[in-house]
Amino acid sequence: MSKRVEIATVIALFLSSAAGAAFAASKGFTFDSIDGGTMALEDWQGNPVLVVNTASLCGFTPQYDGLQALHDEFAGRGLVVLAIPSDDFRQELGSAEEVKEFCAVNFDLTIPMTEITHVKGSEAHPFYKWLAAEHGFTPGWNFNKVLLGPDGEVVGTWGSSVKPQSKAIVSKIEPLLN
Repeated sequence: MSKRVEIATVIALFLSSAAGAAFAASKGFTFDSIDGGTMALEDWQGNPVLVVNTASLCGFTPQYDGLQALHDEFAGRGLVVLAIPSDDFRQELGSAEEVKEFCAVNFDLTIPMTEITHVKGSEAHPFYKWLAAEHGFTPGWNFNKVLLGPDGEVVGTWGSSVKPQSKAIVSKIEPLLN
């Protein structure tokens, strides 16, 4: 093999691995499900995913109604709404079982939920570390929202005060639906 072909091969491998790494960065994350087992973002490849860090005892907790309404309206067209309970802001219940019961009783929630998960700092879940490193986004409070496009790339981020059914969010979701 000539030097030129070897160099071209190495460059092609590097570029394909960099592209593969970018894809893996946005799709290779798994979360422990509140129902047991794991959930992988790659399972929802081809669908938009709205990821929201949540807390049961927060003033923004009524936004669960809006998250469920988004799910009810758009799940049939591909939207996944993923709730990630977190106690990083000291407003979550003591266990995943308590969170699950609270959400079922108070909000009749059927969207996928993770176990209680860190979303900031050195213990943050790898997904949130990736968001901080690659997109400069770290949740500043509960009910921050991140919309991933069907390709796993970040389409938009919103703070706690932006309601799930706001025009700002829905206008970004609708073009991504099947």
